[in-house]
Amino acid sequence: MNFKKILIPILLTAIPITTGLFSYFLTIHCVNKAHEKELRRIAQEYYDNKVKEFKEENKTLTDVDISFIGDSLTDAYDVKYYYPEYNVVNRGIGGDTTFGVERRLDVSAYEVNPKVLTLLIGANNFKTMFDNYENILKGFKDNIPNTKVVLLSLTSMTYQWGRNNKIAQENNKRIKAYADEYGYTYVDLYNPLLDPSTNELKEEYTTDGGHFTPLGYEKVTSIIKPVVTSLLIL
Repeated sequence: MNFKKILIPILLTAIPITTGLFSYFLTIHCVNKAHEKELRRIAQEYYDNKVKEFKEENKTLTDVDISFIGDSLTDAYDVKYYYPEYNVVNRGIGGDTTFGVERRLDVSAYEVNPKVLTLLIGANNFKTMFDNYENILKGFKDNIPNTKVVLLSLTSMTYQWGRNNKIAQENNKRIKAYADEYGYTYVDLYNPLLDPSTNELKEEYTTDGGHFTPLGYEKVTSIIKPVVTSLLIL
């Protein structure tokens, strides 16, 4: 079995690790401990390669309007298509966590020095995201104080991932509290994507219960774009 060919697409639309990215994969494919180790190695290789790409891209970047930082939802977000009027960069890595983001703040934020930065992270480590979430925010304050930061809420989910919605809602309260404390902008993505009849993510917005269809990205863009536009003209 070629695990690299299988895992990379999964990372691009990564099932949140807290709901069992690897345990889910292992159950489906009956992977043993040795294979699990290989999968983790491939995931780390994907992360490392993305960081290298970012470093190379940063060498030629100038006057960046927006840096989009996050996990698979950002990684798969064609920001150049949705924001053609701005100089934008995508700093998403499928399967990433708050810890991964903190390790790569240089290439994702500081070297980029964007006018506006959006952060959507935590779905892959719901239970531990606040162990270092504030470290990320302090890093922004200390290293790119003139950048306007937008903290995006965690999104709702559906299907087998819908059970994470309660913890996502609670975590969003803390994200908003941090936004208020640091003077950052908070944007709610959770409720606008919600189906009121199920209290879960609308089916037309998702491919698998947690990741977006093109319609989902159109909806997300309609929410984010007015906010970043207003910040850019201030």
